[in-house]
Amino acid sequence: MTTESTLTKIEKNNGTSSQTQKSITTMKALVFHGPGKKSWEEKPKPILREPTDALVKILKTTICGTDLHIMKGDVPAVTDGRVIGHEGVGIIEEVGSAVTSFKKGDHVLISCITSCGKCEYCKKAMYSHCEKGGWILGNLIDGTQAEYVRIPYADNSLYPIPAGADEEALVMLSDILPTGFECGVLNGQVKPGDTIAIVGAGPIGLAVLLTAQFYSPSVIIMIDQDDNRLNVAKTFGATHVINSANENATEKVMKITNNKGVDTAIEAVGVSATFELCEAIIGAGGHIANIGVHGKSVTLHMETLWSRNISITTRLVDTVSTPMLFKTVQAHKLDPQKLITHRFKLDQIIEAYETFGNAAKEKALKVILTA
Repeated sequence: MTTESTLTKIEKNNGTSSQTQKSITTMKALVFHGPGKKSWEEKPKPILREPTDALVKILKTTICGTDLHIMKGDVPAVTDGRVIGHEGVGIIEEVGSAVTSFKKGDHVLISCITSCGKCEYCKKAMYSHCEKGGWILGNLIDGTQAEYVRIPYADNSLYPIPAGADEEALVMLSDILPTGFECGVLNGQVKPGDTIAIVGAGPIGLAVLLTAQFYSPSVIIMIDQDDNRLNVAKTFGATHVINSANENATEKVMKITNNKGVDTAIEAVGVSATFELCEAIIGAGGHIANIGVHGKSVTLHMETLWSRNISITTRLVDTVSTPMLFKTVQAHKLDPQKLITHRFKLDQIIEAYETFGNAAKEKALKVILTA
């Protein structure tokens, strides 16, 4: 019996090893195994399934508040075995034969929303409801918290990154900046001189705060139970901050607004108490814009709202604003990198989840994971 197999000799002669061969077909990924259960484990490397697909090697990704909702079981569409994540930047490793806008080696931003560009909803710019896409990454198909990800409809779901661009800042354009802007600011119809309240000073709430200032509201009230996040909100442009754990937020808002309530109340948490707070502080003719992912029902207080000309909006981000936000970031008119507080290697993702999930203790906003 020889000490070295023929196969091993061939691999060595070709400058490869069994580990290298293995790495071609497998990858490491963060996998969901039911509420409260996740693991960093080996999975098959994704392959192109359709001619419109691209395979992207992840360079940087992050963790979203929606991922925490998934881990709590608030998104039942996510099943056991799913690779989580819907944000990131990377390098294209392979493209399908129908992909015309990208090629191998291109540096790209991954949109959290997949768009075919041809269906009825896409033609209405409602990409989140694309009949063949929408929010599928890390939800209905494997996502970006992995070494590689397959991106369907790559021509419509990726954005080219120019040379010299800040990757970390651009990761914030995958989801939280367009989400805060579209679901909060645009749906809330924020106008110059308005008084607005943002309930929830997490990354999404702070993204609302940053992008609301495009429209010069006169008063921006940030409400949260974390003093660190409220202090950050002050530096980002909030005119008033309220810690709802220590004081009556409704009374404080009414005092600030001379008992009129706010023009726009933006819910950026996803629990009943914060939505009901928005109902309590909204002024006549105002807009309640929901962003939060709600896993349980909330109470709609029609007994107080029915006569007050209130509009309530819900929305899943469509990412129609991504090109505009991209230009704004590139022009240094918006600095999303200041949302980043912690950095990890991709294989430290379990630790990163612990940090992000204990944001108050860890003073965490957004985390960046680098492959």
